[in-house]
Amino acid sequence: MIKQARPGSYEMRYASRHSVDLVVTAEHRRLGEITLDIQNISAQGFMVQGDLDLQRGERLEVHFPLVGRMDALLVWSHDGRAGFQLERVIRGEDLRRLVRQFQAAA
Repeated sequence: MIKQARPGSYEMRYASRHSVDLVVTAEHRRLGEITLDIQNISAQGFMVQGDLDLQRGERLEVHFPLVGRMDALLVWSHDGRAGFQLERVIRGEDLRRLVRQFQAAA
């Protein structure tokens, strides 16, 4: 029997990331409303700065400006940073508008 890759298991670390300075709110089932400081974003996920009281595999509902609410899964955390994978991909034009509005200063 041949094993096939599951859609959620594809390697996304090499996706095009955009540096942003974006603070959003998110909902967590245990913690309630929390604030996330997003440092970079791609169509498939984002990285936040700051310590979170979350474990790998926990889910959030993130409230993105211009894009709306999206579910995200905590994939990794280390030294005050954490990476989340989005449950669905941000459409190209929506991502470009979001990045243009919140582009981090170079």
